[in-house]
Amino acid sequence: MKKTSTSILVLALAAMSLASCSQDEPAAVNRGRAIDFRSAMSSRATEINNGNLTDINVAAFMGDQLFFPVMEYTKGSDGFFTSSTEYYWPGDNSELSFYAYAPANPGGTVNITPDAKTMADFSPAENIADQIDFVTAYATGTKDANETAGVPLTFNHQLAQIEIQAKTANDVYTYKVSGVRIGEPVSKGSFDFATSAWTEGTDKAIYTETYDDAKTLTADAVNVMGEGGNAMILPQQLTAWDPTGDGSNTAQGAYLAIKLQITTTETGVQVYPFPSNGDCQWAAIPIDTKLEAGKKYIYTLDLTHGAGYVDPHDPVPGTPVLGGPIKFTVDVVDWVDTPSDLPMTTK
Repeated sequence: MKKTSTSILVLALAAMSLASCSQDEPAAVNRGRAIDFRSAMSSRATEINNGNLTDINVAAFMGDQLFFPVMEYTKGSDGFFTSSTEYYWPGDNSELSFYAYAPANPGGTVNITPDAKTMADFSPAENIADQIDFVTAYATGTKDANETAGVPLTFNHQLAQIEIQAKTANDVYTYKVSGVRIGEPVSKGSFDFATSAWTEGTDKAIYTETYDDAKTLTADAVNVMGEGGNAMILPQQLTAWDPTGDGSNTAQGAYLAIKLQITTTETGVQVYPFPSNGDCQWAAIPIDTKLEAGKKYIYTLDLTHGAGYVDPHDPVPGTPVLGGPIKFTVDVVDWVDTPSDLPMTTK
């Protein structure tokens, strides 16, 4: 966001008085401490936190009028967030309201004006490692209450965070994971800063992260997201993929997948991917979670007794990765007597 011009509040008020009726008295200008902020995070998702939040964007209103447009505020050594363009508190103790967000470029088009307070066409990056958190805050303040203490801004996470873990207690096979995929959630929406509500679009996406250093699963669950961190996606009600009725997923149902290789532990024979399909392939499971803003969802995939279905975008989609346990029926054939007479004569 570009900063406003360097003229401070006293000049802005002077311009306002020129346009007013002659009998109107301009608001008194406080030439004390400039408007600044103190920030805090209110939920458990950790992509943006108190430690790494160093820059925020803020717009201010006096009633229905825009007091100052979106400006960047930076954290100083004293813990306060200040801007190089200094706006001062109205000396008559008029209340100001503030809309704040971070990061500066969250991925949509921000428009905070008297007519609209929205971010349009927000869409998380398809590569999970490139996804970013999005936090917002709203507060009011006055000269008497906040000139010295600063305006406290409590930021809320407006996306849902997803972490995928995996484990197996089956030591007959060796399971190696080298990627994760979140399939077909709604990928675009608009946000209302005034209500903290999302309006979902209809576009969907597949979010992916792969890595070279495959993780071998054990009975203890391990994070399989890779170095890129957890996913950040739009809050929404997911509609699950139907692997048996719609294997290729024409309905764009939601699923989780891991990039998987399964071999027999003792002999090293590759069980999955099926031998003609390379060294590793996606194995998926449908999900229908209601994802809410500010919540972290930890999915633990347990491969002890199965490994899901072939991903909708891989060969033979919807096919179970593993069948049931190998078992036998046994029928013992009865002995058949075959008589043979042998003479015991000697010569």
